[in-house]
This record gives sequence, C-alpha cells and structure tokens, in this order.
Amino acid sequence: MYVIAATLNNQFMKKTTRLFLSAILLASIASCKAQQEETSSFNLNFETVENDNPKGWKVFGGEGYETYLDTTNAKEGKNSVVIQNVGRGGDFRAWAYEIPAKYKGKTIKLTGYVKTENVTDGYAGLWMRLDPNAGFDNMRNRGITGTSDWKKYTIRFHYKSTATQIVVGGLLVGKGKMWIDDLKVTIDGSPLEKATLKDPFPAELDKEFDEGSKVTNIPTDETTLKNLEFLGRVWGFLKYHHPALAQGKHNWDYELFRVMPKIIEAKNTLVMDQVLTSWIDSLGAISECDPCAETDPNAVIKPNVSWMEDTNISSKLRAKLKEVYINRATGDHYYISAFTNVNNPEFKNEMPYTDMVYPDAGFRVLSLFRYWNMIRYYFPYTDILDKDWNTVLLEYLPRFINAEDEITYEIAALQLIGDVQDTHANLWGGADQYRATHGSKFPPVHVRFIDKQLVVFDHFNDEMKHTSGLKAGDIITSIDGMPVNRIIEEELPFYPASNLPSKLRDLSMNILRSDKDAVQITVKNESGEKEQQLDLYNKEVLNYYRWYRKNEGPSHKWLDENIGYVNLSNITQDDTRDIIKEYKNAKGIIVDIRNYPSTFVVFSLGKFFVPKGIDFVKFSKMNLGNPGEFSFTSPLSNGKNNENNVFQGKLVILINETSQSQAEYTAMALRAAPNATVIGSTTAGADGNISSILLPGGLSTAISGIGVFYPDGTPTQRVGIVPDIEMKPTVEGVRQGKDELLEKAISVINQ
Repeated sequence: MYVIAATLNNQFMKKTTRLFLSAILLASIASCKAQQEETSSFNLNFETVENDNPKGWKVFGGEGYETYLDTTNAKEGKNSVVIQNVGRGGDFRAWAYEIPAKYKGKTIKLTGYVKTENVTDGYAGLWMRLDPNAGFDNMRNRGITGTSDWKKYTIRFHYKSTATQIVVGGLLVGKGKMWIDDLKVTIDGSPLEKATLKDPFPAELDKEFDEGSKVTNIPTDETTLKNLEFLGRVWGFLKYHHPALAQGKHNWDYELFRVMPKIIEAKNTLVMDQVLTSWIDSLGAISECDPCAETDPNAVIKPNVSWMEDTNISSKLRAKLKEVYINRATGDHYYISAFTNVNNPEFKNEMPYTDMVYPDAGFRVLSLFRYWNMIRYYFPYTDILDKDWNTVLLEYLPRFINAEDEITYEIAALQLIGDVQDTHANLWGGADQYRATHGSKFPPVHVRFIDKQLVVFDHFNDEMKHTSGLKAGDIITSIDGMPVNRIIEEELPFYPASNLPSKLRDLSMNILRSDKDAVQITVKNESGEKEQQLDLYNKEVLNYYRWYRKNEGPSHKWLDENIGYVNLSNITQDDTRDIIKEYKNAKGIIVDIRNYPSTFVVFSLGKFFVPKGIDFVKFSKMNLGNPGEFSFTSPLSNGKNNENNVFQGKLVILINETSQSQAEYTAMALRAAPNATVIGSTTAGADGNISSILLPGGLSTAISGIGVFYPDGTPTQRVGIVPDIEMKPTVEGVRQGKDELLEKAISVINQ
C-alpha cells in the first residue's frame, strides 16, 4: 500500500491507511443530517465525552503511544486530549475527527492549541486532510519540538469542491508528550455552522429506510435465491453504468429495498422480468452515446456481459440492459472515482450504517450485493481467483440471509472477503464480536510457523524468558488439548490472505490468545516433550509486536568484511543519502525488507543500485468509463540521473512473509539491479495501493486497487516476490539464535 509518486508528506497518509483503514474513511457524505444538527454535534473541543473518550474521535498509529482524555489540563473548557510516547514501538500516533465536506468555499482553515513536553526525534503538530486527495498538511516542515506551553497553530489551504470529507486532528511523531485542545474549522472565514452548504444530490435527500429496510423475512427456496442473485447482478450493473445513478439522482441502497419485496414475491421469471424492466424505465430515458465507448482490444481483463444473454430472461429486459451498457455513464460518477495519480478505485457515498451493529435481512443482502459488485467491476485480479466470482453471489445469499446474529453476519462477511484472496482484504473495522473470540489476554512469546510447526521465536519482555517456561526454538504441538495442526485446519478459513504463508503468519498472532489467565500447552524440544501452563497477560504489560520486532538501532551499519547492512523498518530519507555516500565502495550491501519500510525509498535508494532506464514494474488500471476493464500501463523504470553513482558491489535483498505491499514493491524495484540477489521465502502477495470498502453494520475492508506486474507481465498478486535463493529459518537455527538468512546473504557476497 503506497503511492507510486510518493513524497515525504504523504508517508503519513499511507501509514494511517495501513494501520487503521476505518479511522479515516468511516464517515460518508450521504450520512449527513441537517446543517444545524451536524455542526452542533462537532466535538472539536473534546467536551462531549462517551465511555471516558471524546465522542466521535478516533486514534491510529503505532502501539508505543498512549492516547487519553485529560480532565486536569485544558486550554479551554474542561478537557484536552493527550498523545504520549511510552516506548513500545511505532513511528507516530494521531487523533482524528471526520467532518462531511458539504460546504462551498475557496479556503479552509484549521486552528487549534498544542502544548508539548520533551518532544524529540520527531515533532508534534496539527493535521488536516481533504478526501479524496484534495489537500493535506501535517506540519511536517514546521513541527513543534521540545517543551512548550499552550500555543495556537494554524493549517490553511485551498478548499476544493470535489472534497467529500474533512479529517482533522493532532499527531505526535517520535518521543515526548503533547496535549491538543480547542480546534476550530472555518471555510472562507466562516465557522462551519455558518458556512455555505453545497447543493445536495437527490440521493442524499432520500431518508425512507434510515431506520431499517423493512425487508425482514426472505425465503431461501431455490426460485427466490436465483431471482435475488439476478437482482444483485442487475442492481450492481445499473449502479455503475446508468447515467441517472452517476448523477446521484437516486439513493441506490434504498431503491434496492423498494424493488426487493417485489422480486421476493415473484413466482416466476416472467414476473421478475416485468418488475426489473419497469424499474429500469423508472430511472428515465438515456441519451444515445456519440461516439460510443469501446472496450480496449488489448485490455488484460475485459468486462463480462455474457450474463445478459441468459435465455431465461425476456428479450425486452435484455434489450434494456444492453441499452444501458452501450450508453453507459463515462464522466464523473456519484458512486465511483479514481484516486489522483494512482487510479485505484475510490468507492464514494457508501453508507456504513454504523448504528446497525446487526443489520436486518435487507441490509445484509445489500452488504453482499455491494461487495460482490465492487469486486466484479473494480478488483484487478478477478482473473486469478481460485473460485469463479460468478458463482459467489448465489453461494453466499443464504449465508447472509440466515445470519442469525451480529457475529454470524461478521463471519459471513469475513469468509466472503477471504474468497478474494488478497492480503489487503480483511475485516479491518467493525468486527467486534468476531475479534472478541480471539481473547483479551496475550502470550509472553512471539511465535511463528516454521515448516508448519508452531515455534517459539522470541519473548516480548526479556524478564519473562525466565518465567514463561519456554525458550526460542520450542515447538508447541497442542493448546488446551487440541493439536495445533487441527487448529490450523479449523481456523485458516477465517484468515483472508493471498497465500498460505500469509494466512499462517496472521494465525500465529492469535493462536495462543484467550480470555483465560493461562492456557495448557504441549511443548517439544531437544529435551523431549512436556505439558505446561502458559500464563497470559494484558497486552499493555508486554512489549508486544505483531510480525517482527522493529530495528531499534540505526537503520544501517557495517558488518564484517566490508559489507553494509540496511534495515528498512526504521530508515529515513536522510539515511538514504548517508548510505549512498558511506557504502559506495562496499564489497556488498544487504537490504533487509523482512518488514514494512518506514518511508518510501523505492527511488531515493533505488537510484543507488539500479542503472538508469531499467524497467521494474507495470500496472493494470481500471477504466471508469467501462467498469470491469483493466489495461496495462507502460513499464516504470528506476535509476534516474545516476550514471556516475551506481553501486558496483553485490546487492542482497532479504524477504519473507512479513514483506507486504510497499515492502514487496521496494523489493521489485531493487531487484532490477544487475547484481541483485533475493534471498528468503515468498512474500505476502498483496501489492498496489489499497481502496477502502464500507459495508452495512460499520464493517470496513479493503482491496488491492491496482494490478502490479513485472515488466514481462508476470503477476505479483498471490505469488508474491519469488526469491532467487529460497531459504527459511530452521528450528535448529532459532534455538541457536542465528539469523540464517543474514548469514546466507553474507556468504553470497563473499563468494
């Protein structure tokens, strides 16, 4: 997940998306109420408190920070909020508040008060962003450092009418502590309650089903399910093709609830056809295209409209559908657009219906229809799924209809997302009931699957090495009497990912969790096999990390024998300049990407290794004017303006299943160097910028929004970055405290 033309300013934006997708994109412009109701509910001064937290505010970022409401230290009123680095890892932490961008104007301004204490190795500041890609400022170039009393700060930039959401807050990068209070947003100098509103779309005025779909009893006989499946296809097709919907003339969610009862009652195809034909007619006449858009004959994926030829539908309905397709919308669209520069899909004006933690049957069917059609038309990898996506709608209809409670609905959505086979796709927000099943207590050890064995890899806290009863290299074979192999078999379906290593990676993070204070485990090591109790802890007392322990020293250092080592987990842009200067004459350099790069170094570091003009990637991007069409872009090269600075020694790149998204893209870029060798195991297989998806019940997920390929068309999705030398840690190596991949890299350089 990255922006191809990345800069330092948008690193913050990328990390926020990666860590907490739902933190920034949870609101939708269509959810706004009257202006007076909206502005009166804005809690920019933190005075409205709910469950000991400022109402409406969210936090995201590294886990090494504490965020809380301070009722003893405020600039105005009773409350402020705090971000404090407590040394458990992570680059930053931020507070965020979302405001629908329903206003007209030319200039937007954020003001607020900040107080700091011992801020070092970074800065404190306010931040504001307009979505989508309409403006961003996080005070990076004028951040607050050291210790300072309350002071007013301002962010101001051009307000674009295309914005759909305003996000404001404060952030702390690095060490120290900060307080934030009394934020205000103005447009052209007017506070929001007096700012001029945009003219609403007709879709935003439809409130009929705000309290429920009124569709509560849906039969699951064969005829009804087939009729509903066809309705889902037609509903999604019209949503993204019909000009009236592109213009925001209809709330398409609610139109579904108006037609669904008629489809449920239809006893045969003839009646269903009549209902759908009348429905299409009700949207109004369509202007004939001139000229009509054609599908690119070189498209890597072409739209599939063969379902319109279904002989079971009437010729009249078929003609109506074809008329819409031929004269489809090709300009601005109310429900879909493309992010600037990258061209991954932005799903707009999608209500998450967060108040419905357990949506009724109609809303659950809407959830399935919405997701299925988003994947059908805007996922760049439908051609490499194991399952035919055309079969998925009918398969999942009874699961969503019969979901009897909140957790059953969440699990149905999770399994649907799993069928997309994309490590970027998971239930990132809203799955509270399902997540609770993982347990609230954590083990004191970090475990990994090595050769399908659950192996103790590390202790989160050094002092627990003497109390846990476990040591590195111990193999856990059962948990509470259940063999680990059986747990894998039962749990893997609930871990969406592109490939098996990624599924096992994510499962390992939860496999020892429980609500109990301890679990009973069977442990095998060189001394034999034993049963023991493993105490569990609240996460807050552990120096917990998910996939890897972040490098705590400098990002680069010399190893023996004139070999440089670079760890991307904490690299900075300043570091890349030092590396180029310091390691120019090294025998070899090892770049460790068994992590997520802390900043975007594809080009700043890549120019040191890759000669000018060597292509390393090309993309497949959607065609907004022809949903379902994806075409290749021209290849992208690295090594600009570096004729005299290309590194002449050997380059070794280390990867494994924790190398995901930006890490994979970085590995692709550096691998283009003529003297590069990639060592390790297959990566996560999820490259490309992500696109967020909101579903009823407050669920949030995402997809890889653009296709990423090598210049020859070889895919990276699901496959990952395949190493030149495949090598994985061994149990014996873990027991001996060795980094076997690093040792192999040194050996390759010395050969």
